[in-house]
Amino acid sequence: MKMNIFIIYQIDRSTVPKRPSVNSEKFTKMMDSLFQLSESVCCLWYIIPGLIIVGVFYDYISYKTLTSVSLKDKHVLITGGSSGIGKSFACEAARKGANVTLVARDKDKLKAAELEVKKCCIYASQRIFSCSVDVSGPYDRVEDSFADIEKDGGPIFMLTNFAGAAVCGVLEDTSPADIRKMLDLNCLGSIQTTRATIEGMKSRGEGHIILTSSLAGLFGIYGFCPYSAAKFALKGFAEALYMEVKHSGLKVTLAFPADVDTPGFAEEEKSKPKETRLICQSGGLFHPDVVARKILNDSLAGYFTSYIGLDGFLLTTLNAGMSQDYSFVRLLLQVFLTGPLRLVAVLYQLSFFRIIKKCREERNKSKKAE
Repeated sequence: MKMNIFIIYQIDRSTVPKRPSVNSEKFTKMMDSLFQLSESVCCLWYIIPGLIIVGVFYDYISYKTLTSVSLKDKHVLITGGSSGIGKSFACEAARKGANVTLVARDKDKLKAAELEVKKCCIYASQRIFSCSVDVSGPYDRVEDSFADIEKDGGPIFMLTNFAGAAVCGVLEDTSPADIRKMLDLNCLGSIQTTRATIEGMKSRGEGHIILTSSLAGLFGIYGFCPYSAAKFALKGFAEALYMEVKHSGLKVTLAFPADVDTPGFAEEEKSKPKETRLICQSGGLFHPDVVARKILNDSLAGYFTSYIGLDGFLLTTLNAGMSQDYSFVRLLLQVFLTGPLRLVAVLYQLSFFRIIKKCREERNKSKKAE
């Protein structure tokens, strides 16, 4: 009986599959591969921050170097140069040694601005001119006026377009004449001045063109329908222009200033609806000298986009799209922040719509009380 049990036990053990033996060579190779992978990951933790630091340092040095150049003997033409950002920009250019031509419609304001800019000159040889031109008028007049300006002041090295105006109000309260005026002055005027100067710049292989949009050219704002339309159009124009002139040695800069403390802003406030005023308060109010200096430096540095303030950063980053900003730091921020900033933008929009709703309810209550 004992013998039988032993035999059965032996048979049962023989039916159990044998444990596979571990191939030591394959196991060693696998462990070596894992070790090498972990080493590579560890190296990346050091390499990536190092590259970012080098990129940031390079951008900083490049910006400082390019913005410190002199504009001696260079001709800078400024539309909307009799006041506001335009006049401040003229003073900044004069402090860098440039010859400056101020363009606007009001001759008296132009002469006063010309005297002010002359005080900013650093060389006795600098020349400051002024010329009354309606840049939104017939193109032939603009072209002839610019040709005369170049005869007196020399070839235009930098064209800056600051001529613009806004009439605030909901669309049904805005007259067709005001709509036409805003579209012509804020968009067509800049296109015409650029058309009048670009051929000469291309033939010389150098030049800077600055176009001034607005934060209202990055997102539609209550009370700014025609104005936003004109400023949005400038973005498309600037991007297409950049493609046309990139290999001709020309630089294009599109500026998106927030609200600026200028006579034009004061005039704008007179017709601004309450909703518009409350929405725009979030962007702050900047001094024209600060804005002008930033735009000039960004242009000299070769930046396609120029902005100022937190809202400017938020909106230009969100609207980067196919724009041509190739600064390492800006590109890095756009790649990693566009997603999170989209959520921030939604929260902004919700707050704006709450403002609009509240103002509407207040108006309805006042009408009922009457």
